[in-house]
Amino acid sequence: MTTTGEGSRRWTPLALQLAREIEATGSISIHDYMQRCLCDPQHGYYTTRSGIGSDGDFTTAPEISQVFGELIGLWCAVVWQQMGAPAHINLVELGPGRGALIADALRAARILPGFLDAIELHLCEINPAFQALQADKLKSLDSPIDARWHDAWPNLGSQPTIVIANEFLDTIPGSQWAQDAVGEWQEIRVGLDGDGGLNFIREYGQPPFHGDLALPPPPETGVAFTYANFAELSDQLAEQSVDAPLAALFIDYGHTATAWGDTLQAVRGHHIEEPLCSPGEADLSLAVDFAAFKRTIESAGLNADGPIMQAEFLGQLGITERASKLMAANPGRANDIETAILRLMSSPGMGNRFQAVGVRSPGLDALPGFASSGA
Repeated sequence: MTTTGEGSRRWTPLALQLAREIEATGSISIHDYMQRCLCDPQHGYYTTRSGIGSDGDFTTAPEISQVFGELIGLWCAVVWQQMGAPAHINLVELGPGRGALIADALRAARILPGFLDAIELHLCEINPAFQALQADKLKSLDSPIDARWHDAWPNLGSQPTIVIANEFLDTIPGSQWAQDAVGEWQEIRVGLDGDGGLNFIREYGQPPFHGDLALPPPPETGVAFTYANFAELSDQLAEQSVDAPLAALFIDYGHTATAWGDTLQAVRGHHIEEPLCSPGEADLSLAVDFAAFKRTIESAGLNADGPIMQAEFLGQLGITERASKLMAANPGRANDIETAILRLMSSPGMGNRFQAVGVRSPGLDALPGFASSGA
């Protein structure tokens, strides 16, 4: 991974604020640093900026091809049928961005009679600008759908629920730890350097994880281990599933086995930069430890399907067939459509870097796209 140099760190408004706070009260964890950079009410990246798209900082799968969202919409409709086609069902999207995924999903899902009439749409979004874009997308549909917006996990009532989340797990803040030469744990934190600028430091402490992580010995002294705690999300999903069936789909980038490594990443202007470079003005994320996520989900009493590669998952849902029909109907755009699909499916690339995980109530069978994967 290439980054900008140490000298590229910028005194953003949030950097100035954090430096003053750290000078007054001491270092902060990477968890708290991520939380402030992403969600600070005045200077947070997700509360103040619209970074998705070619003119932003990064591009997500729904922005690359409408087929991605369409397949997710059909997935939701089939899951609804799998639940017995209930008259009322919550459809929740976590981190819906500019609304491309949910708009394409609902447009495709209308082919299944009754599904759109059954859903109560909930969008978990803290960015007011994104909320406005999402509302415009929903109004543009042939069958406009009302949505409710939330800045945290909503109170959904005791009815069946489907949750979709693309590139959401990687935004859950985490902590980083390392072992010294004798195996003592040190937390990697954000403090100050000799000039008063933000800097990574190490302090001895007790890590929040236990010995059941299946973590191999570190490859060398001092290497970082990145830990994200998925317990809050898992507990929310489990609680929602107590009185009615629940199914959730998570697609994100990461690794399938718990391993050592510094996965904290900052992206600005479609370039990776050093994570302390532009606090509040760059997107911060952690590569998802899907093994840890699956363990946490199962510990909460839910079942987990996968992880499987994005390419395999989309292939199971019929992306090739859908793309062929779209190209036939739009011959002038055929090359662009094909290029976008190849980008989603390429390996190495998004096709194998991104993984899909299905979460379900114990009473539900394996979810669409996972049934024949053997995962």
